[in-house]
Amino acid sequence: MTTLPSPQQENPDLPEDIELGEPELFEHHRIIVDKGQAMLRLDKYLQMRLEGISRTKIQAATKASCVRVNDKPAKSNYKVKPCDVITILLPEPRHEIELLPEPVPFKSVYEDDDVLIVDKEPGLVVHPGYANFTGTLLNGLLYYFQGKKGRNGEPVQPYLVHRIDKDTSGLLLIAKNEEAQAVLAKQFFEHTIERKYNALVWGNFDEDNGTVIGNLERSPQDRRIMHVTDDPERGKYAVTHWHVLERFGYVTLVECVLETGRTHQIRAHMQHIGHPLFNDAAYGGDRILKGTTFSRYKQFVENNFRLLPRQALHALILGFEHPTTGQHMHFESPIPDDMASVLERWRNYATHSETL
Repeated sequence: MTTLPSPQQENPDLPEDIELGEPELFEHHRIIVDKGQAMLRLDKYLQMRLEGISRTKIQAATKASCVRVNDKPAKSNYKVKPCDVITILLPEPRHEIELLPEPVPFKSVYEDDDVLIVDKEPGLVVHPGYANFTGTLLNGLLYYFQGKKGRNGEPVQPYLVHRIDKDTSGLLLIAKNEEAQAVLAKQFFEHTIERKYNALVWGNFDEDNGTVIGNLERSPQDRRIMHVTDDPERGKYAVTHWHVLERFGYVTLVECVLETGRTHQIRAHMQHIGHPLFNDAAYGGDRILKGTTFSRYKQFVENNFRLLPRQALHALILGFEHPTTGQHMHFESPIPDDMASVLERWRNYATHSETL
């Protein structure tokens, strides 16, 4: 049995019927050992101090160098001393809502003893949350892993290290044991994971490349979406690098490289610089923002909205160091049919339209 965090305990000011973006997948603790503390094994001390965290998870984090004492990696058998400063990165906070196996189909592109790479279809929710408590990818993974054993005979479980939005397609990395999750979580936390997205956005760009730097927080007008805050003390630091791939006049295909991984980061950053994603209803991209007043053009755009009933965002490339072998792993997902069809229509429009 797997459990999930209670939404109302995490965000008591939010109604239950809204869908949130990606929640935090890491806990970052800093502990200063009491002056009167007797010498004690590090893993036992942390299990005592961190309520609800198993010793196995602490040992996995230690093995992955996610536990540091006085700014140096420490082993589980290190003897804690008074006034030691301990920092620890733990993947995926403790859970409180039951999650049950369900036969939810998903596409796997790679699997070994430690990791599973999923090419997620648009519309599939990764993790149960507001209004989506069943039928998620995690439900399907639990069903898929039933009865399977790891290399040491332990039951295989899915461990998330990152997420992508419900209506975003593309590559998602799943760990299959706590040791792999801890190593991969450290790579995500340190921003060494390679992630590239393709996005179709409204408008043209003056430059071919750019970077958006802006702290993201939940919008005070609509808690379902994120926005860039001008206050450097608020929100979470976020960086998106973009590069123009194709120009179609009224819309542009860009490649986005994530330096950080925040909730709705690409969607919010592109809106912030005046280029909302095509048909992104939450961020204003589901209406005609650029183009002519001709009725034929309006019909053309509306037809594209119907062909692509979601934001035009695809997680194209995923690269990381394998948690056990250290080998660099690289995966690429083809653009899905709905987005590819709309891109081809815009290519034809840009080529043949006399108005461009």
